Amino acid sequence: MKYFVTGTDTDSGKTLVTSALLYKMKLSQAYGRTLGLKPVASGCETTEKGLRNSDALALIEQSSIELDYDLVNPISFLPAIAPHIAASQTGVDISPGVLLAKIQQSIVAAELNDNDVCLIEGAGGWRLPLGQGHFLSEVVQALDMSVILVVGVKLGCLNHAVLTYEAIIADGLTVVAWVANIVEPQTRCLEENLASLQQLMPSSCLGVVPYLSEATAAAAAEHLNLAALVS
Repeated sequence: MKYFVTGTDTDSGKTLVTSALLYKMKLSQAYGRTLGLKPVASGCETTEKGLRNSDALALIEQSSIELDYDLVNPISFLPAIAPHIAASQTGVDISPGVLLAKIQQSIVAAELNDNDVCLIEGAGGWRLPLGQGHFLSEVVQALDMSVILVVGVKLGCLNHAVLTYEAIIADGLTVVAWVANIVEPQTRCLEENLASLQQLMPSSCLGVVPYLSEATAAAAAEHLNLAALVS
């Protein structure tokens, strides 16, 4: 089983939710091995082993399949800027064909079977530019993957969520499920906003992750329902 995890925006909680799903799946007998991938990432740190991204490291920590870092996060950039700008500045090719090949290489290396789960976390939102008029969404289309949408719940999230949902559907893909992640705990009319999301997006809701003072995969996993993923 392979799913692509996208969000309504940068900092919507994609990594937290992806890590929590991996954590919960790893403990469940309903799933085989688990793997999280972060194909492209900006905002990395320089280490003696090379560039390292905190999102990719979080996915590695919760994955039961062990892969070399470069297979989990094959394309990384030091500055926390849009990947296509960083790629242009450094002369790195992040075209859809290149990213697709990198992802397929990682999947082959993992030797996944039908019961294993691979969660591929995107960067930014659904229409993340790759340069030259291309978008990361084209890679997901080529992979023909079902999508899990993470909604960063804050003022304006209804518009962001519906536009993202509609764009995914328009691209011919399925939003298999979505997760509400509370990023602004003081959001007014929170319950009403959550009810509106339920009405506006007919896909299954895997849960509502509250604003967590300690945002760990284990803490977030307590608020997710894996059964909704196959309901």
